[in-house]
Amino acid sequence: MPDRSADTVALPTETDVVVVGSGAAALTGAYTAAARGLRVLVVEKTGYLGGTSAYSGATIWLPGNGVLVRSGVADTVEDGLEYLRHTVGDRTPAELREAYVRTGPELVEFLERDPDVEFEALAFPDYFDAPGRGLPMGRGICPLPLRGDRLGDRLDQLRPTIAADQYDQPVKRGTLFGGQALVGRLLLALDRTGNAAIRTGAALHSLVLDHGRVTGVRVGPDGAGSVGARVGVLVAAGGYECDPERRRALHGLPGADWTSAAPGSNTGDALAALQGVGAAVDLLDEAWWCPATLFPNGRAAFTLGLQGGIFVGPDGARFGNESLPYDRMGHLLHERMRRHGPDAGFWWVFDSRTPSVPGICQPMPDPERFRAAGLWHSAGTAHELAAAIGVPADALRGTVERFNGFARAGADADFHRGEDDYDRFFATGTGPNPALVPLERGPLHAVRIVLGDLGSKGGARIDPSGRVLDGEGRPIPGLYAAGNSAASVAGHVYPGPGVPLGSGMVFAYRAATAMREATQPVG
Repeated sequence: MPDRSADTVALPTETDVVVVGSGAAALTGAYTAAARGLRVLVVEKTGYLGGTSAYSGATIWLPGNGVLVRSGVADTVEDGLEYLRHTVGDRTPAELREAYVRTGPELVEFLERDPDVEFEALAFPDYFDAPGRGLPMGRGICPLPLRGDRLGDRLDQLRPTIAADQYDQPVKRGTLFGGQALVGRLLLALDRTGNAAIRTGAALHSLVLDHGRVTGVRVGPDGAGSVGARVGVLVAAGGYECDPERRRALHGLPGADWTSAAPGSNTGDALAALQGVGAAVDLLDEAWWCPATLFPNGRAAFTLGLQGGIFVGPDGARFGNESLPYDRMGHLLHERMRRHGPDAGFWWVFDSRTPSVPGICQPMPDPERFRAAGLWHSAGTAHELAAAIGVPADALRGTVERFNGFARAGADADFHRGEDDYDRFFATGTGPNPALVPLERGPLHAVRIVLGDLGSKGGARIDPSGRVLDGEGRPIPGLYAAGNSAASVAGHVYPGPGVPLGSGMVFAYRAATAMREATQPVG
């Protein structure tokens, strides 16, 4: 990533609201405050705007919102609440779930008042077969594509796609899609207010606490830059997935290379600052998990949409339904890693009817680089492939033969693959169960799979207004959090596509709304 620290100019000494971070949650909070007349300063650690949101597909999970209604999707807020009750359970406060789901339609209506913020419904099933589940095509929405030139100079500030940013793939930006479009549209809306300033290269050092109230931020390596916040500070700066020490201690991972976040971005600065003023924290052992394809550069690419093949562990056996939603498969990988050790080998085994490695979220570079790095092996038989990847030969051969029998019969007696709407969403097989494709066209291949994530999930405990709570459950005056800087309303599960963005944007909106209300005269 180029050094863009020169983008940082002098910081103001004071403003109404300081927003830390520049992803979708942060920009939603900044826009909400600025559109309602508050002066806002956005401080971003890196030289790019957009955070991990700019990498995302930008699905936003907000049940019963107006975009779904006008698209003919029969969804309601009550259905969404019922679904969360059955999937999340009592792991998070009911009032947080209520605030999240009930505010979703209001948030969408508010954002779409700006002519540059436009959404459409997106077909993508919810991740659990539970009461209140959306229709088979789900309840997500996403931004419409956006012409890149609409952003002017902001286009150079927008974080590139993950393909360009981490894997040196050429990506044209004449038209922006997904997270690029979402961040771009929020930037256009924010700039139009005339009430906001943005500073890049301004890392949060600490929060200013004065007589129990957060009154500003210190930025820069030594905290020399200080900005007062007359109304409040919203911390929405991501999590700690890029911090190797926390990943080893909290997640049992060998380091921080397998996350989807930009290297060096989310290193836990926000978490440390929040804890430094007494914030209570929760869910630090969690992340938005996913299987990930290990690349020769040591990074790992989010892997979604398997259309064939099986996952096997170091024992040569399957360990789950490979068509599960990515976070559920990620939890299975995490459990297996704890059993076998963080460096244990997991592999995606497929035959030659599947054209390349999985990972439709990341373009595939030269396969020979994978082979040279020992991350891709091919063989004529399961016995030979087992020797190449270091698993028991009889076990792998038996696993493949058993799976092929399931594929021919159309039923997975071990893990029930293909029985759920989500399982079949990406399936392209032509047999009795399209999610089960036999491994019978040689040669066989194996590609290394690791436990990846879309960001860490733990952070400050908040109330329904996004106010950060202390160890006694009391709000810390002047301090708010959202996105991956806050403990997720989803607890230990990932209920559906777009919950991270949807919940982050909702609580940032609620935080900014609360800040604006705090400036109004009583009575």
